[in-house]
Amino acid sequence: MPTNPKQSDDRPEGDRIAKLLARAGVASRREIERMIADRRIAIDGKPVETPATFLTSLKGVSVDGKPVAGPEPTQLYAFHKPTGLITAERDMAGRPTIYAALVNALPKDAPRLMPIGRLDLNTEGLLLLTNDGGLKRQMELPATGIPRTYRARAFGDVTQDQLEALIDGVEIDGVRYGSIDANMERASGRNHWIEMTITEGKNREVRRVLEYLGLKVNRLIRTAYGPFQLGDLPRGQASRIRKGDLDRFVSSIKRSKRA
Repeated sequence: MPTNPKQSDDRPEGDRIAKLLARAGVASRREIERMIADRRIAIDGKPVETPATFLTSLKGVSVDGKPVAGPEPTQLYAFHKPTGLITAERDMAGRPTIYAALVNALPKDAPRLMPIGRLDLNTEGLLLLTNDGGLKRQMELPATGIPRTYRARAFGDVTQDQLEALIDGVEIDGVRYGSIDANMERASGRNHWIEMTITEGKNREVRRVLEYLGLKVNRLIRTAYGPFQLGDLPRGQASRIRKGDLDRFVSSIKRSKRA
């Protein structure tokens, strides 16, 4: 006999346990699936056997023996990530992570936060963090098409025509990069400041595209993610996004999914 009640379309009621736990800010869905495989998640003391477990609430669910609280209201923070920090909770090589800096940057009552996307070790600028695993996933999906804007300082020879050609996308070493809006901000000799807006956010996308054009990137700053701007937020500091701004953004994502 099934352990989960069925809806009329024969689909189990509720949501997958990974989705609920991600929404509650425990971890990303992928990490939760690993935690299930490691038998770290239980329901009423019994380890969960499969991620395909549907629940209507988190009542009785525990992680590492500790009860899981229900999801908190969604929060979003902007963090000005400096260079030299890994966008991860821990690093096997012992390098400093964003969480070391966030200890002093966030208010004491901030919930557990997860980064939305990543900035590599040598990239600085706007990093968004949320306690809502569902929002994190939506904002990271290339299909959502949320623009990310960067300013790159690069050395070499390039023309505005070459940059404008990126609007049609480009293929590099078998990887296809979608439309990129790139413009020369200013140049001094062979040193250039270039602004680039992408929507896919593939690994090291901006650096690889500029290197493909023969440029050497020596500084890279993310200045915007969707409607959220880095602005004059000091390096190493964090600021909570106002609820009204967050609500309007979430509504815009839902509208675009229905369109």
